[in-house]
Amino acid sequence: MHYNNGAYQFLQRESRVFVSYTLFSEHPAATTISKLQASMVKFLKPNKAVVVLQGRYAGRKAVIVKSFDEGTRDRPYGHCLVAGIKKYPSKVVRKDSSKKTAKKSRVKCFLKLVNYQHVMPTRYTLDVDLKDVVSVDSLQSKDQKVSACKATKAKLEERFKTGKNRWFFTKLRF
Repeated sequence: MHYNNGAYQFLQRESRVFVSYTLFSEHPAATTISKLQASMVKFLKPNKAVVVLQGRYAGRKAVIVKSFDEGTRDRPYGHCLVAGIKKYPSKVVRKDSSKKTAKKSRVKCFLKLVNYQHVMPTRYTLDVDLKDVVSVDSLQSKDQKVSACKATKAKLEERFKTGKNRWFFTKLRF
């Protein structure tokens, strides 16, 4: 195999798809690789519930806000912007006062750019529209991130109070 100027090719073990960088176009493997990439199904879409596997928020549930399949200049690999739950709501008991119920229903959230290798997709989707609230630009400065986190928290708490997506708001037991 001849490669162009230190170009390389590697196999992603999780998705079992060849990803190539600047292979010779006349190389026979180049056409099969591009066909594989074209037929590959994009399942890490926005509103998909995922579990973070690595880092500070490992084991926490999150929802994909925006996905970057091709990568960017700063992060030349597939990654996504996720909004997740840092602190899950506590169990509410019937005898609790309304003040205590409101306190137990609180959610703390986080925003993070995560490599695709470090998230595990689930079969669940979350019908929460966070695109207008959270963007990649909001992660650049501290005050923008805090305001985006507060808006995300409000949306997630609102979703929790409706009683839908029960699984997403329960702690992952492992």
